[in-house]
Amino acid sequence: MDPTTPPPDLYGRPRPDRFLQRLTAFSDWYTPKLGSPGLRRGPRRPPARTLAPLRLTLAARRPLAEDVVELRLTAPAAGPARLPAWQPGARLLLTLPSGRQRHYSLCGDPADRSAYRIAVRRIADGGGGSVEIHDELRPGAALTARRPRNGFAFCGEDAVLFLAGGIGITPLLPMVREAQRRGLDWHLVHTGRTAAALPFTDELRALDPDRVEIRTDDRHGLPDAAGLLARAPRGAAVYCCGPAPMLTAVQRAMDDSPARALHFERFGAAPVADGRPFTLRLGADGPELAVPADRSALDVARELRPDLPYSCHQGFCGTCEVRLLAGTPEHRDRRLTPEARAAGALLPCVSRAAEGETLVLDV
Repeated sequence: MDPTTPPPDLYGRPRPDRFLQRLTAFSDWYTPKLGSPGLRRGPRRPPARTLAPLRLTLAARRPLAEDVVELRLTAPAAGPARLPAWQPGARLLLTLPSGRQRHYSLCGDPADRSAYRIAVRRIADGGGGSVEIHDELRPGAALTARRPRNGFAFCGEDAVLFLAGGIGITPLLPMVREAQRRGLDWHLVHTGRTAAALPFTDELRALDPDRVEIRTDDRHGLPDAAGLLARAPRGAAVYCCGPAPMLTAVQRAMDDSPARALHFERFGAAPVADGRPFTLRLGADGPELAVPADRSALDVARELRPDLPYSCHQGFCGTCEVRLLAGTPEHRDRRLTPEARAAGALLPCVSRAAEGETLVLDV
């Protein structure tokens, strides 16, 4: 074929195809434009807008069970009538008058946008947040909170087994209501030390007494994870929230159970996995502290500096973030970006270091 002679058009005529000529001309013009900001395929997104914290008022409080109090939080009188929406399993990061920040599961009705409801167990030897709420917080108190976030979403499987230990019922309660509303095949087992220590018992039984089982240690003995999971229909999903030993036992027993999926949430720190001892220095010229293989850097540091802030103990809220001055860390959080880590950010609630390493923190 003569390369200087144009091929026939689509109809076999001995002349250039006008459509292809125009298409080629458009391509020659458009292709260079792809690099311009307006037509770039992956335009750089603007930074995310930071939302202002919610301003809340403690509208009411009432005792629910032994050492458990319920709080009803609303917008101030001059605030919006409807609070931001949420779904079962969501948490609220609440800032108390002292400045302490704590996560609490929302246990009210997502359809009620006029108020948030949380329940708090008093832990005398904890970090002080629950003691402040029980002993100092009264109706009318002004609080701030981050908008609800959900790391424990309810998927609405056809068959569901809910396992709650003590105050662990709080994120599961809205899920149980949703399962009842949808007509799902659900069953709840709520365990605790005594009947007096378990909140929401009457509210749960009012949903469906045949699907709610209350087991207390003083009457039934300590719960057995395999026995609890045996209540699940074959192929069911399990939603579990409670003390760390309960979660660990349920995880270990899952493979031999009829259930097929496990969703869980911790209220406290998970046991340290593959930890090795290292050293922590508080400040460039500060004291050095030994961090054992089974403890977090945050817990060790707070023995000397109890004012250090914290909340989730699980590496996702960012409350305990500090700046690293020296040392090579093992980042184990689920929040910091690579850029933040490179700039020296560290979450000591979960992050660690190699054996023999020294991390110097700017605190």
